Order: sequence, then C-alpha cells, then structure tokens
Amino acid sequence: MNSRVKRFLSYYRPYRRLLVADLVCAFVVSATTLLLPLCARYITKDILEGNMPNALSQIYLMGAVMLALLALHIVCNSFVDFQGHMMGALMERDLRADLFEHLQKLSFRFYDEQRTGQLMTRITNDSFDLSELYHHGPEDIIISLLNFVGAFVIMVNINARLALILFLFLPVMAIYAYYLNVRLKRSYRQSKDRIGDINAQVEDTLAGIRTVNSFTNEGVEEQKFTHANNRFVESRRDVYRSEMYYYSGLIGFTQLLTIAVIIFGGVAIVHGALDLPDLLTFLLYVGILIEPIRRFANFTRLYQEGIAGFERIMEVLEIEPDIQDAPGAIELTHVVGDLEFRDVSFRYRNEHGYVIKNISLQIKAGEYVAIVGSSGVGKTTLCSLIPRFYEVNEGQILLDGKDIRRIRLRSLRKHIGVVQQDVYLFAGTVADNIRYGKPDACRAEIVEAAKQANAHDFIIALPDGYDTDIGQRGVKLSGGQKQRLSIARVFLKNPPILIFDEATSSLDNESERAVQESLEKLANNRTTLVIAHRLSTVRNAERIIVLTDNGINEQGTHETLIALNGAYANLYNMQLRM
Repeated sequence: MNSRVKRFLSYYRPYRRLLVADLVCAFVVSATTLLLPLCARYITKDILEGNMPNALSQIYLMGAVMLALLALHIVCNSFVDFQGHMMGALMERDLRADLFEHLQKLSFRFYDEQRTGQLMTRITNDSFDLSELYHHGPEDIIISLLNFVGAFVIMVNINARLALILFLFLPVMAIYAYYLNVRLKRSYRQSKDRIGDINAQVEDTLAGIRTVNSFTNEGVEEQKFTHANNRFVESRRDVYRSEMYYYSGLIGFTQLLTIAVIIFGGVAIVHGALDLPDLLTFLLYVGILIEPIRRFANFTRLYQEGIAGFERIMEVLEIEPDIQDAPGAIELTHVVGDLEFRDVSFRYRNEHGYVIKNISLQIKAGEYVAIVGSSGVGKTTLCSLIPRFYEVNEGQILLDGKDIRRIRLRSLRKHIGVVQQDVYLFAGTVADNIRYGKPDACRAEIVEAAKQANAHDFIIALPDGYDTDIGQRGVKLSGGQKQRLSIARVFLKNPPILIFDEATSSLDNESERAVQESLEKLANNRTTLVIAHRLSTVRNAERIIVLTDNGINEQGTHETLIALNGAYANLYNMQLRM
C-alpha cells in the first residue's frame, strides 16, 4: 500500500468505534431508503389491486411500518450528520497538530525558503477540506453503493429489460465523470496554491504595515494584493467551469434516466409486460438511483478538494528535518561552557559559496568574547551554528569536549540563551513573555528576572504592570523596553552560554546604556559571545575576534588590537569619525 494512503487511513485509527457506528447508521439509512418504496408497492399492488378484504387495516399497518422506518431513518441520519462531522473535526485536529509539531522540528534552512502565509493555509484551509473528506467519504461510499446495488437488484426483479435499458447509460456516465474528475483535481490544486499566495501576501503586508505606511506604499501593496487576488479568481473560474460541466452533465444523465423509464415503461404497459404500480415503484427507485449519483458527485468534489489539501500537507510532512538527534545522542546534565570550533565550514545551499570556511576557535568557560567585522562576513551565521539552528557542512563544534551533534538537540538549546537584535515578543502580557524563558516560573521569579534586566521600573509604570497586554509583537513598547524584556526572559532561563546578536545596535543612547548594563549583568560568569556592530559596546570584552571574508583575521583585547593598527583599528577609527 502506498505510504501516503497508509498515512491517510491512519487518522481513522483512534476513532475506529465511531467510524463503525457511523457506517452502521449509514447502512441503516440506505436500507430504510430502499424499503420505503417496497412498502408503497405493497400498498398499491398487493393491497389495492389484490382487493384484500381487510384492506384498510392492512394500509394502516403498513403506514405504521413506514413511520417506524422513517423514524429509524431520521435517528440514524442525525447520528451520521452530527457524530460523523465530529469525527471529521477530531481527525482534522489530529492532522493539524501533527503538521504544527512537524513544522517546529524543521530547521531555519526550511523557513529561509518558505512563505508563512502558504504554511498557514496548509494548517487551516487544507486541513478543513480534508476533514470534510474524512467525514463524508466513508458514509457517502456506503450509502451510494448500497442504494445503487439495492435499487438495481429490486428494479431487475420488477422488470429486467427496463432495468437493463437504464444501465446502458452508466458506462457513458462513468467515462464522463472520470474525465471531469481529472480536470477538477488539477483545478482544485491550483486554487489552493492561489489562496496560499493571498495569505502570504496579506501576512507580509500586515507584518510590515508600519514600513508600508512610512513609505506611503499602500498603493504598491494593493497592486500586489490585487494581482494575487485576481490569480485566485482565475483559478476559481477554472474550478467553477469544471464543476459546471461535471454537475450539469450528471443532472442531464439522471433526467434522461427518468425520461427513459417513463417512455419504455409506458411501452411495456401497452404490451402487458408491466403494470402501473410497478411503473410507479420503478420511478421511485429511479429517484433512489439518482441519489447515489448525486452523492457520488458530492464525494468527487470533496475528494478532489480533500486530496489536493492532503497532498499539500504531505509535501511538508514528508520533509525530513535536516537537523535531528543522532542515534544514542546524550542528555547534558552539567555544562561548564567550554566551546571549540574545529575547521568549521558552512554554506546555506550546496550550490552557494561558503559563508564561513575552516574556522578554528577556542572559547573558555566564562569567557566574554566579542565577534566583530563588516556586514556579510558570517558573524551571525557562526553563532547560529552553536545551538544548531543550522548544521555545519564540515568540521566540528565541541561543547565541553563533546561534539554538539552527539548531544540531544533539546538539551543543547536548553543550555544556550540567545538575545537577538530583532526581538520577537508574543501577543499577551508582559509576564507571559518573560515566563517564556521558564514556563513553570512563579510571579516572584518573573519579577526578579525583570529587576536583573533593569525592566522592573518601566513595567510597574505600565497601566496593568506585569499583566499589561503588549499587543502583537510588543508594538506598545519601545525598542529598549522590548529588548530588556527579551533579556529578562534569558535571565529566567539562566543558561550557562549566552549569545548576543547585535542586541543594542538599533537603540538610542539612553536605551543602549540600560540594555548594555543588563547584558553585562547577565554575562557575569557565563560563556558569552557578543556580535557587535558598535565597537564601543565591546571595549571591555576579554577577547575581540575580527572576522573577515578570509576567516579570523585578528583577535585580542581592545588595546592590543588598536596597537596592531590592523583591521579592527580601521573599523574602530571609522566609527569614531562617523
């Protein structure tokens, strides 16, 4: 069995009992649908034409049977409708959870090449379409199959010749349906890609709305959105055109079936091969025969939409995380903080050049090291390799003498704190965002971390203090305030290794001093790497490493490097003149 088919069916496993109950009820719905016309035939043919002496009581009795069948039909149909939909929703939840969990395992390399809006569409729209297929698929197949086979058997028993005439239409209908199915699948897939483009465009514009407004480029964004929106409309045009051909054709065929029964049934009555009650029963079963065709048409739509969504979801689920725990990876119990780079080389893609090449570097536990250099030489990349946000292509990075690829990823990252220039705060309160560094932290620990980060004073001045909602991405706070919250988060995490990625470069002088003081407190007695743009902020570093396109060019204290009058001195003097 195809692996995707197995994966598709695996989501039914936790709900096997519910699925069986749903299918049993679907079977009952089909059975009652087939029995009701037989009851009508019994009244019209056996009771009325048979001139039974107790005809009235027999009609009442059969009416009671029909009411009982109807009640059973309604109960079972209600179960199918409600519980079946709930089963689909539960399976949608499971699939969405699997996709979300998998997305969190993928490396930065994956996200470097993806658009968030497209990924959001797969989690929301695609999984919803799939839930409809999960729910309606089995019951539509059971009801359609039973109704179709049951109606065919009963119609053959009533009049085999007339039944066979009707079934001559079926091969033509099947060929027509197959051709349109292929076209529908292609149209649905394209439509899903286009709605993903719209979500990506909306996410991109709204995330950067302040930049859009500051450049008065609303018109540019509207043009981009209009282009994506129009492409979606064109894709829906193809969908609706294919659906029109599909459903109109099937409706036309079903009406032809009714016309054929009336004409050929009338001829059979004239020739004495059929009586009127049987013709009426035949017409009732034509209606039942049409219902499976309509269900099949609905199933086809759900199938094409659901499978198109499933394929898009599987495209992500089948991506193997390129950074995983090695077999037998160890759990860190105590970290001293010694770091070593041994001939480390890295490039983002195989077809691209190396960002860093043959870097060898030792950093002692508790040492405060600054990494400086011009833009694009690989400062951030070098530090991103330590928590394995990216995997080295060549060489080794050792933590306390252990290759970081032999350490469990979660354990490794648990012992590293990162403070970035572009702070990301989550929607919620101040306390929620600080607690992100230690999810089980109590309020006292949160307050203490804020005090250490020089954030307590501005926090208590907020309208609701630590319970103040900071808005999406912390828009209600200043740059310095957001940066201090991110530092408080790391204080709470309390890791032995710290990485500061140009954490003060975008701040004003006053905010920079406050943040710098917080950083120096945090760095005390921890292995610390600071990526610095403003060289004045790292003068007190125990060692400054100058990175160039050719690797490590110089290293030493500020005074030593100034005395060398080399690359560092040039950078420093250039900044003094600015």
